[in-house]
Amino acid sequence: SDLRQMLATKSVENIQFLPFLTTDANNLSWLGYGCLKGDGTVITINAIGAALQTLYILVYLYYSPAKRPVLLQLLLLLAVVVTGCGYFTVLVDTGMRLTHLGLFCSIFTISMYLSPLADLAKVVRSKSTRCLSFPLTVTTLVASSSWTLYGLQLHDPYITVPNVPGIVTSLVRFWLFQRYRPEQDKPYSSLPS
Repeated sequence: SDLRQMLATKSVENIQFLPFLTTDANNLSWLGYGCLKGDGTVITINAIGAALQTLYILVYLYYSPAKRPVLLQLLLLLAVVVTGCGYFTVLVDTGMRLTHLGLFCSIFTISMYLSPLADLAKVVRSKSTRCLSFPLTVTTLVASSSWTLYGLQLHDPYITVPNVPGIVTSLVRFWLFQRYRPEQDKPYSSLPS
């Protein structure tokens, strides 16, 4: 929906750049994990995810009036990816590489799933779910549940464990949507006298 909004309005108003950047970094990290492990499913899904996030980033950059901060963040991401590749290929022993990368990917994914907790506190304080995206909540639940089941099937804790917080935070968001229904957000209009 953010991509559609950027293309329709030809602007990046009210769209944050950081989620595109962190999701791209997450996809690239898991792509590396999949390549190291030789897991075609992890490779395919994260290659598609990284390509889509890169497309979103390029569209954001194109429509952004302030290109310098966006380019600086992109360069920072590139530096982190290059440094990470160097670290995992040069400094980490071959036998421990998959473990180190799996732990890194897990921590990164957990932090991404827990980052909306600030929004959840805001929802409770304001008693409004306006700042939450219902489609994103559904997608997060489906994706994190699928990855959790896939990780359980493979007995891979690096895939299983970091996706459990995605399930939990999605269920909490569904509860908030139920508790603070959207119709509660509508202001009252006075009756004509």
